[in-house]
Amino acid sequence: MTASPSENSVSEAAAALDEFADRVAGAVGGRAEVSHGTVKVRVASSAWKEALTVTSGDLGLVFLSWLSAIDWTNEVAVGDEPDEPVEERYELLCAVSNLSDGNLAIISTDLDHDSPSIASVADVYPGANWHEREAAEMFGIDFVGHPDLTKLYLPDSFEGHPLRKDFPLLSREVKPWPGKVDVEDMPENGSSPSTENPGA
Repeated sequence: MTASPSENSVSEAAAALDEFADRVAGAVGGRAEVSHGTVKVRVASSAWKEALTVTSGDLGLVFLSWLSAIDWTNEVAVGDEPDEPVEERYELLCAVSNLSDGNLAIISTDLDHDSPSIASVADVYPGANWHEREAAEMFGIDFVGHPDLTKLYLPDSFEGHPLRKDFPLLSREVKPWPGKVDVEDMPENGSSPSTENPGA
């Protein structure tokens, strides 16, 4: 019995994806896995910038879609702790692709949980600039060599990194908001707000 055309195309696509995964892993010196049609390649943190330089150059994966992190920890400020203990670390992930052929790879690496630091790739992928700023602000990751790690969202006086699992949520600990609070005037004595345009 021969396979149907759709079975052939699925197996050909899977084989092409496996070949792409092997090519990326070989080029960047990492370990590849394919899951749900996505190629993920793990590299050593010391090889992070070199790996992304290779993806943008030799492999033609010139478009950076996103860069973010995952906080793998056993202690959490809110909710249940993990069922099984995990190796505490930050996993840094970056999705890069070739817009002409649709190939996409996620390059990932592990960072030390106590002092996460890694080389910036903003000079390799200019689009990484704001993604790295966001990861620095939200997770406390130091991107060495980044041109400007100023905060994107929070006031300078804000304490902590909100996407870390050990960050205390306001429902557990109340602190005054350090930024400017814009409060609208409320109608006095039960009168309804004016609909007049005072500038007209």
